[in-house]
Amino acid sequence: MDGHELTTPTVDAPFLRALKGEAVFPPPIWIMRQAGRYLPEYKATRAVAGSFLQLCYSPKLAAEVTLQPIRRFGFDASIVFSDILVVPDALGQAVSFVEGEGPRLTPLPDAAAIAKLDPSKTGAIFESVYETVSLVRAGLPENVPLIGFCGAPWTVATYMIAGRGTPDQAPARLWAYRDPVSFQALIDVLIETSVVYLCGQIEAGAQAVQIFDSWAGVLPQAEFERWSIAPAKAITARVKARHPNVPVIGFPRGAGEFYPAFLEATGVDAIGCDTTMSPEFMASLAGKAAVQGNLDPLALIAGGAAMEDAAARLLNALRGKPHIFNLGHGILPETPIPHVEKLIALVRQGG
Repeated sequence: MDGHELTTPTVDAPFLRALKGEAVFPPPIWIMRQAGRYLPEYKATRAVAGSFLQLCYSPKLAAEVTLQPIRRFGFDASIVFSDILVVPDALGQAVSFVEGEGPRLTPLPDAAAIAKLDPSKTGAIFESVYETVSLVRAGLPENVPLIGFCGAPWTVATYMIAGRGTPDQAPARLWAYRDPVSFQALIDVLIETSVVYLCGQIEAGAQAVQIFDSWAGVLPQAEFERWSIAPAKAITARVKARHPNVPVIGFPRGAGEFYPAFLEATGVDAIGCDTTMSPEFMASLAGKAAVQGNLDPLALIAGGAAMEDAAARLLNALRGKPHIFNLGHGILPETPIPHVEKLIALVRQGG
């Protein structure tokens, strides 16, 4: 890798234009988790891989599932198929996925365990993701940009400490209250590793990156500023120092009234909006940066008037603003494919 982002004709793609602050209408559309269990072709490829992690770490198969929704639906952007817990796995904390239950990690028991995390050993796992990125970029149409991503340090830390997702991520929150020094040490490791990981994806062919802070919404204001905003600011600044022309999307899911502070402090180019936000609030944010979102995934499952009305409201409220149409969270496995097709048609017709 040469340390310079890949230059391709996708620089003029609607998705990248929106990320740069242009009001594109109809807006570009992609969907979080668009490569996944709602697609029969994904299920077939997953069966070949044998397990979720084996799929993530098999570049040819991971590239295949990344490309599947582009072939089927023609989305305006692609996102590399991987998982936010690739980072702790690469650092030496064992990760597995239990069918029907989600991720399982060997919980970090104390501060001494943090010191044993080894950023120098991430190479093999990260290289498999970079290979996937390269294969996807080579397989994508020139006008479809590729998004790389990582989990935000706060969200990744919650899984590392609890060993799994919990309703309110209390284990990590308590650790941060009781021993903020050691918790900061963990966050610092994750910042450093995430910068390396995102830059590696850019150098392999990603043209934008997203930081997923899926558990930002459980934090009170002071803790949100320390554990969500500050790490996102550090990652964004360091990625942009190496790749100034690559847009960064932040997604502090559930952060509500803290969104403007996140947007102002972090320097991200765009902000992902969850389902709790009104289109009018999104429009107010769009005066400062591009906004992405935020159709309810359940409205997509329901289809019909519920989906059509919600999509029209978004399109109408954000017309004339830099907007990327998306869901407010990941697409759900039971989503009917015809509903996805209908949504894309609605967006491309402008509502």
